[in-house]
Amino acid sequence: MNPHFPAGAAPIKLYRHSRSGHCHRVELMMSLLCVPCELVDLDLAGGAHKDPAYLEISPFGQVPAIDDSGVTLSDSNAILVYLVRKYPDGHNWLPAAPEAAAEVQRWLSVAAGEIASGPAAARLVTVFDAPLDHEAAKVKARRLFAVMEPLLSSSDFLAGSGVTIADIACYSYIAHAPEGGVSLAAYPAIRAWLARIEALPGFVGMANSPIPEGA
Repeated sequence: MNPHFPAGAAPIKLYRHSRSGHCHRVELMMSLLCVPCELVDLDLAGGAHKDPAYLEISPFGQVPAIDDSGVTLSDSNAILVYLVRKYPDGHNWLPAAPEAAAEVQRWLSVAAGEIASGPAAARLVTVFDAPLDHEAAKVKARRLFAVMEPLLSSSDFLAGSGVTIADIACYSYIAHAPEGGVSLAAYPAIRAWLARIEALPGFVGMANSPIPEGA
């Protein structure tokens, strides 16, 4: 149990979809921090994320969202910041030094930008039949990986020598990129980075989806 989590307090509710990488990064962070979590699976196909009661928690009708004893918050990267500041565990998940903090923020932006429009979008097509340009998303994913591969050849983690929320924000969709038709075979440093995250105490994985032929 996280030493900063109040004794007897209700677990943090995490509203999610089990195959969403945005949701998984929050679930993973809570597990790494040893923060109690209650998973609340939403029927997105049935419109549960547009229910007025849920929109009170997540105004844009998106997952994930959390309810921490009345403190509600949406946006996965914002939730990561909240969790590591509210429930520190002694690890420097979000550095205070200006350069280090900026480097973490840069990768949070990558998670919301290049990852969202690259490997995440490619996976949306194959897993959820999203009407997106699959080939364009795969090209963006490979461009991203071409930048990450040399960086991770000389550094264990994305923003310095230790794991930070930058790694947690970027992990899920890259680990599951093959499900979107983007192979990781040509990126040994990226695969080694994924393995380092998976070796962290408290790691939990995301539900797997089928990998398309040829990925």
